[in-house]
Amino acid sequence: MNDPCVLVVDDEPAIRRLLRTSLTAQSWRVVEAADGAGALKRAADSDPDVMLLDMGLPDRDGLEVIRLLRNGGSTLPIVVLSVRDDERGKVAALELGADDYVTKPFGMAELAARLRTALRHALQSEGTPPVFASGDLSVDLVRRRIMRGGEEVHLSPREWDILRLLVNHAGRVLTHRHILGQLWGAGGDVQQLRVYIRQIRQKLEQDPERPAHIVTETGVGYRLVSD
Repeated sequence: MNDPCVLVVDDEPAIRRLLRTSLTAQSWRVVEAADGAGALKRAADSDPDVMLLDMGLPDRDGLEVIRLLRNGGSTLPIVVLSVRDDERGKVAALELGADDYVTKPFGMAELAARLRTALRHALQSEGTPPVFASGDLSVDLVRRRIMRGGEEVHLSPREWDILRLLVNHAGRVLTHRHILGQLWGAGGDVQQLRVYIRQIRQKLEQDPERPAHIVTETGVGYRLVSD
């Protein structure tokens, strides 16, 4: 079967049933686990394409599941289900190796889109396409050329470094700490990063106050929107 397979990990039968019905209707194959041990077993024997992981499991928390998978060398894309105000948990999950998160309560359209993005990013992980395009924005990583609405945009070297990092992980949330660690090492701070993001938005966004390309994940980091 060519339909992608999602491993749904949640201890609530009603949630699993809802996800199974909705995702199956959108041409996903669904396998399920009710706890962390089941998640690890299913990840090994069912060969899923992506995991949808609830953080509150009865035998171990979702962070431990992510840690065990990544320490074991698994590159399985992981989308975390998180409560709205758990910013610390979201950051911890992303820094352990989760690809994205969806906040409860969630809409099925958003959830399916996040799963598709995580799956697409995994398929592209062996080599980033040389040209990124989304909406009116085009970024040529080889020629270092940026176009917005048919007009060329010029960035400073540091602005370019930030945008290139976001392009390399388009559709994924990058935490503040990840961006700072990649580009500044131990010498950067979040406020400095915010200044650069604001400057980039002034050049790339039609309305910098309502960004359509580089969106803020409050308390977590930034995401470059991918069509």
